[in-house]
Amino acid sequence: MNEHTLRRTARRLRLVRHATTVTAAAGLALTAFAPTAATAAPRPDVVQQRLDALVKEDGMPAALATVKGRDGRSRTYTAGVGDLATGAGVPVDGQIRAGSNTKAFTAVVVLQLVAEGKVGLDASVDTYLPGLLRGDGIDGRTITVRQLLQHTSGLPEYMDAPGLTDFAPIQYRYFEPRELLDGALAQKALFAAGTDWMYSNTNYLVAGLLIQKVTGRPFGEELTKRVIDRIGLRHTYVPTTGETALREPHPHGYLTTGPGVPLIDYTAMDSSMAWAAGAVVSTNTDLNTFYGALLAGRLLPAAQLAEMRTTVPTELLGPGVRYGLGIQSRPLTCGGLVWGHGGTAPGHRSRGGVTEDGRAVSITVTTIPDATTAKRMTDAVDAALCR
Repeated sequence: MNEHTLRRTARRLRLVRHATTVTAAAGLALTAFAPTAATAAPRPDVVQQRLDALVKEDGMPAALATVKGRDGRSRTYTAGVGDLATGAGVPVDGQIRAGSNTKAFTAVVVLQLVAEGKVGLDASVDTYLPGLLRGDGIDGRTITVRQLLQHTSGLPEYMDAPGLTDFAPIQYRYFEPRELLDGALAQKALFAAGTDWMYSNTNYLVAGLLIQKVTGRPFGEELTKRVIDRIGLRHTYVPTTGETALREPHPHGYLTTGPGVPLIDYTAMDSSMAWAAGAVVSTNTDLNTFYGALLAGRLLPAAQLAEMRTTVPTELLGPGVRYGLGIQSRPLTCGGLVWGHGGTAPGHRSRGGVTEDGRAVSITVTTIPDATTAKRMTDAVDAALCR
């Protein structure tokens, strides 16, 4: 073997040794940084698990949610079927009927009028709507605006009046607010004003009439200008007279009329039966934005926000729940409170709220659940905020 051949052979051996060393090092690096089987598997998302359970175990046609976490990011979730007739999926952050979340919107408008000096929180309803509230144990001269907003007025529930207890026949029926109020005034007062607490939609029916009287403008226009447009809720609105369909992509809502009875598609409806107590259409994300803006002081001066958050005990709504002026607080298992309202409309129920540090959640199902499932919705809200 000549000198040239020896040099060439030595060079090849050095290249082989170098390649072997690099390959071995690369293999060690891959081994060192490769995830183990335990860390490679994604952690189960507690919110998705809860929504899946509401559909699979509790029989909800669909469930959808938006959660704003500790990191400030919002995440949306869906489960189930958005349309039972076609099998279509659930639109992400689809529009829903927000039900009694409307009460928080309505209370904000009234409290804005208080801040403007146009309404006295402890003035009688008769100051603004003279002679309107008269009945068996009912007298608007002894009921204050505060008592309306806090459900301590003793006004009976207009939804208990004949013709309103069965939703199926009135799906597309239009009601004037005065017609609804007459149904309440035909009943006896629940208690003397200011002596007890009982949830009654009639309080917010009267609050809507008060807004119209004081401002001289329709309730829906005032709410839109003062709340929806002010904080840019792009997917929230008050349905206009005769408007029955939802405007944007949405899951269908279904009415249950009894065990074993087919569900009634109640997606389209005349929401005049709910008006200032429950007609608002929104999305889970917009509801989170609304309650977040409210607690952050973007809708009310500090004095009126403090009044709104002055609460009374309401154990009927659950352990530790307290009710303010159109808003309620509920203790969390991880400490602190969630502030919100929740809402039910034929075909939808929503639960959620926001915390002092900005976490937020809104969960909606597409039929009215029984008490057991309703409790699981509340637990899901807690799980979402405490994870």
